[in-house]
This record gives sequence, structure tokens and C-alpha cells, in this order.
Amino acid sequence: MSRRRRKTPLVPQARASLDQLKAEVMLEQGYTVNEQNPNSVKYQVADRNGIPLSSGYNGKLTTEQAGIIGGNIGGPMVREMIKRAQESLVAKKR
Repeated sequence: MSRRRRKTPLVPQARASLDQLKAEVMLEQGYTVNEQNPNSVKYQVADRNGIPLSSGYNGKLTTEQAGIIGGNIGGPMVREMIKRAQESLVAKKR
């Protein structure tokens, strides 16, 4: 059974905060981020990894290539969210 990917956050009001987090994390990773369009960083990630990503149709990308792009963005974001959640839990115990 295939999984359907959600392009919108479960809580739509979280979009601005997620975009801000993406910008912060990708800046830390050494990328140049457009604050108004943090999704554009995916083109830099693709370029650094030699993946031919273009705006519009990218159906010729392999699953591996798409995973490299998404993993280089989503992985650090998830690690940062976990770090922040752990810090929040530690602060609550005090």
C-alpha cells in the first residue's frame, strides 16, 4: 500500500513557523535562504548533489535523487525539532 504524502501541514497555521525553521536550519547548513520562499533552497541542495532539479516537472528524477534532496532538508529539520522538544521537556522539569 502506498503512502500519500501531505503537502500541507496537519495544522495549517504552522506553515509560517515551519518555513522559518527550514530557513534557520538551512542557513546553519551553509545554504543561502530566501526568507520569503524557503522552499527554493531545494534547488541549491540539488545542485550541490549533482541532481538535475528544475522548476516545473521533474518526473525523470529517481526516487533516490528525490530522497537525497528531501533528506538533506527534512533530516536536519527533524533533528532540530527533536532537540527543541527535549530542551522544552528539560525546562519544564526544573
